[in-house]
Amino acid sequence: MQKTRVVKVDRVFRHPRYERVVRRSEKFKAHDEGNESKVGDRVLIEETRPLSKDKRWRIRTILTRAS
Repeated sequence: MQKTRVVKVDRVFRHPRYERVVRRSEKFKAHDEGNESKVGDRVLIEETRPLSKDKRWRIRTILTRAS
């Protein structure tokens, strides 16, 4: 998986019936053409055409670097 990063997206929402805050996360495989991102970076991803069986996202920009 060269040039592929697994991006975890967290979301927080209020349950419609129980009015409780629920946290969910989802993982996406994203294409990183320049191999610029590292573990812990916050990135912006965008949807693109299918690049492989599981990869339909690409890394648009790196928002913050991991320290």
